[in-house]
Amino acid sequence: MADFQSSTIIHKPVKEVFDYLLTLENIPEIMPNVVRLEKLSEEPIGKGTKLLETRSIRGREAKAEIEITEFEPYQYYTTQSVAGGITITYRYFLDEIEEGTQVRFEANVGIKGLFSFFSRRALVKILKQEDGYLLQYLKEELEKKEAVPQI
Repeated sequence: MADFQSSTIIHKPVKEVFDYLLTLENIPEIMPNVVRLEKLSEEPIGKGTKLLETRSIRGREAKAEIEITEFEPYQYYTTQSVAGGITITYRYFLDEIEEGTQVRFEANVGIKGLFSFFSRRALVKILKQEDGYLLQYLKEELEKKEAVPQI
């Protein structure tokens, strides 16, 4: 079971939604605390791709290495970061539906150590505040492109 999750319908084709999610320059638009996301590996984005995320946390920059651990184009992908006994896994699922694309997002946090129960709850709360609205932001970014005023 996910620590937190969300789902939305985006009135765009699956390919457009998937491509937007995997265009690294777009990530700060849907994850406002992410300042930058850089690809560390040479190959095209897919399973095994490593990324360096720079995130602003309370006015300070923090970096984390992220790896794409599962990847099926236009269907799903999973990212995972592991540091200091903390594992953060984000999963994205895309399904083509009549209205466009059904997108689901699931987040899981794992912590090893003596105080893992208490620190895990706090970390989940922080991540949910920071990233819990990413699908809402994704929908707004993709659908605003079609909102051209009529004259």
